[in-house]
Amino acid sequence: MFPKLILVSAAFVACNAMHSFGPLSSKHGSFNVYYLYTRSSLNPEVFNSSLASIQETSMIVSRNTTIIVHGHGGTGFNTLNPTVKDALLRVEDADVIIVDWSQYSLQSYSNAVNAVPSVGTYLGLLINQLVEAGVATLDTIHIVGFGLGAHVAGYAGRGVNGHVARITGLDPSGNQWGTNSNRLRSSDAKYVEVIHTDGFGLGANGIGTNLGHTDIYANGGEGQPGCLFSSACSHQRAWELFAASLTNNHLNAHFCNSFTEMRFNRCRGFLIPIGTNAMVKFGSGVFRINTGRRYPY
Repeated sequence: MFPKLILVSAAFVACNAMHSFGPLSSKHGSFNVYYLYTRSSLNPEVFNSSLASIQETSMIVSRNTTIIVHGHGGTGFNTLNPTVKDALLRVEDADVIIVDWSQYSLQSYSNAVNAVPSVGTYLGLLINQLVEAGVATLDTIHIVGFGLGAHVAGYAGRGVNGHVARITGLDPSGNQWGTNSNRLRSSDAKYVEVIHTDGFGLGANGIGTNLGHTDIYANGGEGQPGCLFSSACSHQRAWELFAASLTNNHLNAHFCNSFTEMRFNRCRGFLIPIGTNAMVKFGSGVFRINTGRRYPY
C-alpha cells in the first residue's frame, strides 16, 4: 500500500511544482510519506499531496495543524514522533501530521543533508495543498523540526513565503549547516523559535548560533543535566523539553541582555514559556532556561 501511495504523491508533486518553491530538480522529497493523527483515529491515516487524498482525510479547518519532522536516523515512528504526538493530542484536539523522510534520513549523514532541500520543498507543496483543499490555514500551521528536520521545516516555510504561523527548531543540526545560508532562519515563518541543547563543544550536534526570532538555550545550550557528557543525549533533550512543554506549564526561560550573559548563566530578564503549541507567541531575542535532569525537567 505504502509504495503505491508514494508513487502517486511523486507523480502529483512533479506535475504541480510551482516556481515559488524553487527548482525541483531533486526528487528526494517525492518519497516523503505523511501520516495524520487525530484524537478520533486509533490508527494513522496515510495520505499524499493530491487534493483528492487530502480531502479523504479527517482533517478539518477548525483544528490547529502541527507538522512534525524527524531528523537524521529517524523515521515516522521513532525518536520524537510518538512522544510529541501523544503529548500534543493529550492536551489539544489537533491535526498532527508526521513527515516520514526515512528513505534518506536513514542513509549517511551527508546523504541526508543532500536530501533536506528537496524534502522541505515537497513539504511546502503539501502545505499549499492543505490550504487549497480547505482543511487548514497558514495561520494555524505549526512546523516542529528536530535536528536536520529543523532545516527541512525552514525550506517548507520558505515555500509558502514564510506565512505559516510558527516553526519550532529543536536543536537544529550544525554539521554542514553552521555557515549554510539555507539553514533555518527567522523569515521562514511568522514566528520562529529555536531550542538549543547541544550547540557547543567538540562533537556538538546542534548550532550555538541565534537562528530565530527567539533562541532559547537550555542550560546554556550544552551539557544537559543527566546526560553524562553525552552529546547525543543533549541533542535529544530538545524534543523531550518540547514534549514536556505541551503538558506542563513550568518551563519558562529568562530573557538575556547579551549572549555572554546567557553563557555565564546571568539572565534575569522577563520570562517566556518555551515550546507549547500556541500559534501566536511573543518575545524575541536570546533566552536561557535551567532545567532538571528528568522528565518533565
